[in-house]
Amino acid sequence: MSHIATNKLQLRTLVRLTCGNTASRIYLGLVAAVAVLVAVDTLFVSHDDASFAGVWLFFLAAPTVFVFLIGGSSFGSDTGGPAWFLYLALVVSVLAQACALGWFSRLVRGPRRSRSAHLRGA
Repeated sequence: MSHIATNKLQLRTLVRLTCGNTASRIYLGLVAAVAVLVAVDTLFVSHDDASFAGVWLFFLAAPTVFVFLIGGSSFGSDTGGPAWFLYLALVVSVLAQACALGWFSRLVRGPRRSRSAHLRGA
């Protein structure tokens, strides 16, 4: 097997773990719904004070998002860092947790058994 084919197989396995099972899809759907809610709240709702809608995204991305934020602050960026770093940390954290959910669901489910092609009742 060539090096390129091995990389494609590894990438395909990683994508399957990240969004190819029910647990990961539910988690990613929940994150997407909350992200839309935060965007609507930020863009279209006026508040007298600050809105804490964005905090829900951090709750969904915890604990890995905090690892990225601590790592970013240890490399010299200010608290929280630039906005692009926060968004990148959220996206990478959510994808890492979706992959971990996929891996855990595969671990619990056990190895897949191949289905035999035999006729029933014949």
